Amino acid sequence: MALWRRSSSWLSSCSRSPAGIANEAKVSPEIAPDDAPEEVDEERWSRLLPELLTDIVRRVDAGAERWPPRRDVVACACVCRRWRDAAISVVRPPLECGRITFPSSLKQSGPRDAPMHCFIRRNKSNSTFYLYLSLTHALTDNGKFLLVARRFRNGANTEYIISYDSDDLYPGSNSGVGKLRSDFLGTKFIMYDNQQPYCGTKTLKSRSSRRFPSKQISPHVSGGNFEVGQVSYKFNFLKSRGPRRMQCSIQCPVGQGTMSDASKEKPQSTSSTLSLRNKAPRWHEHLQCWCLNFHGRVTVASVKNFQLVAPAGTSNPWGVGDEETVILQFGKIEDDAFTMDFRHPLSAFQAFAICLTSFGTKLACE
Repeated sequence: MALWRRSSSWLSSCSRSPAGIANEAKVSPEIAPDDAPEEVDEERWSRLLPELLTDIVRRVDAGAERWPPRRDVVACACVCRRWRDAAISVVRPPLECGRITFPSSLKQSGPRDAPMHCFIRRNKSNSTFYLYLSLTHALTDNGKFLLVARRFRNGANTEYIISYDSDDLYPGSNSGVGKLRSDFLGTKFIMYDNQQPYCGTKTLKSRSSRRFPSKQISPHVSGGNFEVGQVSYKFNFLKSRGPRRMQCSIQCPVGQGTMSDASKEKPQSTSSTLSLRNKAPRWHEHLQCWCLNFHGRVTVASVKNFQLVAPAGTSNPWGVGDEETVILQFGKIEDDAFTMDFRHPLSAFQAFAICLTSFGTKLACE
């Protein structure tokens, strides 16, 4: 695997010389004449028989069940275009394998049989939130970084930029993959994707949308701000005791493909609306508080804690009308650490955006 990683690094750091002057160091001082064998090695690896290439990637994929060893699969996809295509054809989406491999996996449905365990760390000083994939059974560990979000004030509204890059989180940056926008009271949120996920998705057309441009990663996929979900919190004007009450309406694919690289996909042809609401807690007389069974994944009582389920009796193409099946679970474990467990049909991007709505004071709902 060392050779594949070396090839990937070389491809990203060196530039090719024009034809006919490849051996002239004075024209391209960054590339010495001794680098010629590495280019030959690259061509040799790219000319492997398709059957052999697919078998190599399949073996690497089978031997890397978890991160960090799973980075070897990404290294294979970085060798050249043929290796990338082979990796795309071999690696299955999270719905089938229960693993996150490529960045595009973050916008694909999570596993069906068991929830995917993640956690969020909050930095109060700069209003930044980091999403990590849990690597062990512990509530928090070193984690595999997945997404980051930062909160900004836009007039009377609040907006969150969601990105892959923690060093480029500013209005006008090109690293954003989506955003979340709230109303004045912080009780209604709209979720936007920077790439059109489904045909017919509504796009945001306003001045504020131009403050958050998206980087178009493929000419086959249109860029913009496309609405993919809403989250609302019910008002509590009478101040009756009880936790927050929230409802979600999320656009999810009805027949997801198996391709792992979204940059080569066209928008999904069909989608449907998934309706979720928070699971009602029970009042514990002895503890004098509202309680939910988080199965050991939440350890600190907080008004932010919630579990989302599909209302009983609702029909949907995903078969998730059971109020005992938790689709998304979010809860506090430390002062600035929270667990986030999600499953099909939500993606990591959608689950992260929903959890972001729980931060911040909501005086009209508590």
